[in-house]
Amino acid sequence: MMSFSLLAAVVWVLCASVVAFLPLRYQRPPGLLLLLVAPLLIWLLYRDFGLLAAGFGLFALLSMFRKPLSALLRRAAVGCETGGPRP
Repeated sequence: MMSFSLLAAVVWVLCASVVAFLPLRYQRPPGLLLLLVAPLLIWLLYRDFGLLAAGFGLFALLSMFRKPLSALLRRAAVGCETGGPRP
């Protein structure tokens, strides 16, 4: 019998795959939900399987969401920048 955390991780990956097939304008709400659920899922994997499983989960999350996360970081850093053109 699979543990809850492993089953949740499998369901999360399947949902992420389905969201990837959606047109870009429809990806934002389910993608945001997947992004919000991911830290809880990674914590569950850490609790049940240890640091290596959580590390793989974190790597997968950062790999899948690298462009949205970098855009969020850029938006957060705009207030901290001192030079360059402003839109």
